[in-house]
Amino acid sequence: MKNNNRSGWLIAAASVLAVGLILGGCGKKATGPPNITPEVSVVTIQSKQVVITTELAGRTSANLVAEVRPQVNGIIQERLFTEGADVKTGQTLFKIDPAIYWSTLDNAKAALARSEANLSAIQLKADRLRELLAEKAVSQQDYDDAAAALKQIQADIQFGKANVDMARINLRYTSITAPISGRIGRSNVTEGTLVTAQQPTVLATIQRLDPMYVDVPQSTAEVLRLRRGLKEGRLEQSGADQKKVKLIMEDGTMYPLEGTLQFRDVTVDPTTGSVILRIVFPNPKAVLLPGMFVRAVVQEGVNNQAILIPQQAVSRDPRGNPLTLIVDAQSNVQLRMLTLDRAIGDKWLVSSGLAPGERVIIEGMQKVKPGAPVKVVPFEISGGKNSGERKSASPPPAKSN
Repeated sequence: MKNNNRSGWLIAAASVLAVGLILGGCGKKATGPPNITPEVSVVTIQSKQVVITTELAGRTSANLVAEVRPQVNGIIQERLFTEGADVKTGQTLFKIDPAIYWSTLDNAKAALARSEANLSAIQLKADRLRELLAEKAVSQQDYDDAAAALKQIQADIQFGKANVDMARINLRYTSITAPISGRIGRSNVTEGTLVTAQQPTVLATIQRLDPMYVDVPQSTAEVLRLRRGLKEGRLEQSGADQKKVKLIMEDGTMYPLEGTLQFRDVTVDPTTGSVILRIVFPNPKAVLLPGMFVRAVVQEGVNNQAILIPQQAVSRDPRGNPLTLIVDAQSNVQLRMLTLDRAIGDKWLVSSGLAPGERVIIEGMQKVKPGAPVKVVPFEISGGKNSGERKSASPPPAKSN
C-alpha cells in the first residue's frame, strides 16, 4: 500500500508540472510583441513640362552625288586627280586621247570652207539670172535652177558649221571634268583603258558631304499617335525648335551639331509601313560619311502636364499589364493599373492611371499588399542620381562631450 501511494503521488506531480509548462508556454505566446506596420518610401506625383522626343534609326547620304562617265569613245591617257581628295566644279579628272577628234574637227572645217568658197560664185550667177529674167533673156527654168543651187550651198554651209561645232564639243569631251564640287572616290579605270560614251561603268563618283542628309523611316503608327496627341492637346509643338534634331553616332556619342528636319515624305513604303523623314546636318569637318548608320532624336512636341514615375515603381501582372502601388490618404496601400507611353531616361511617362498629388511606393513594394496599412517615408535620391538609396530623414545623432 505504501508503494502504491508513492506511485500515485509521483504521477500527480508529473501531471501538475506538465500543465504548468503548457500554461507557461501559452502565457508567453499571448504576451509576445505586437505586429509591426511595414515601412515604405514614396514619391508624390507632380506634373511637369517635358519635351517628348523619339529616336529613329537611319542612314546618312550625300546631298549631291555625281557619277562621272565618258561622253565620247577613246583611250584614257591620264588620270589627273588624287583618289579621296576634294575636287572643284570644272576640274579635269581624266584625259582621253584626242587625236581622232582633232582630225574630225579639221575635216569639218575643210568641208565648211569648201562650201563657203562656192557660195560667192553661185550667188553671183543667181543675181545675173534674176536680172536677165526680168529682160526675158533667160528662161524661168534657168533662174529657178540657179536659185535652188544657191539655197543648197547655203544649207551646206549651215551643215558644215554644225559639224564644226559638234567636232569641237567632242574634242572638249576628251577632257572629262568634275560636274560638281565635292569629294571624289576611287577611280574604276586606269590609263590605257578603252571607254565608250554613256557606258554603264562609272569612272569615279563625286559626293558633296556638307551638308549631309540623314534619312530615317518613321512608322505610320507613330505618325498617327503623334497626330492624335496633338489633336487631344496632350502635345504642343514649339515652333522653330520643333524642327531641331540631334544625332547619335554609331559608337553612342552625340554629334556636336544640330540638324534641321527638312520634310516628311507623304508616300508610305508598302514593305515597311513607314514614311521617310529627311534631316539636314551641317558637316564642315566631314565627320559624317555617306552610308553611316545613325540614330536621330526627333522632337515630337511638348507635354505640359507630363507625369513621370521611376521605373522601379512599376511592375507587371501575369498578363504583362503595368501596375503600381500607391498610399492613399488613410495610409493604406492601393493598386493602380497604368497606361505607359514610353520610357524617358530612368522613368516611365504615364498616360493614365495616376493623378498629381498621389503617393507612389518606390521601395518596400514586396512587403505590402493592397489594403494593408503602411508607414510612409519620403523617398530621396542621393547625389542627384538614381542610386536606389534613400537618405535618412532624421538628423544625425549629437556627439557626446
